[in-house]
Amino acid sequence: MNSDRNDCQRISRRVALTGTALVLGAAAATVVSQATAQEKLSQADAKYQDTPKGDQRCDGCMLFQPPNACKVVQGEISLSGWCQLFVKKT
Repeated sequence: MNSDRNDCQRISRRVALTGTALVLGAAAATVVSQATAQEKLSQADAKYQDTPKGDQRCDGCMLFQPPNACKVVQGEISLSGWCQLFVKKT
């Protein structure tokens, strides 16, 4: 009977530790995503402009997030805009 109790205690500890790890992992992911959002460059620092540069346009960039945002540049981004961080979609 003592063996059954030890098995239950082990399982309970395992469940508790796994649950704690999941909560800590979720909290860390939230902090990382908030930090990433805060680290966006200003439009001035990225040399953003509302017009394309040749055939380079924000809507053809890997960093563009429809409908009007960028992964690395702050603020509203025009589909036909451009900045020095342009990375052509593959």
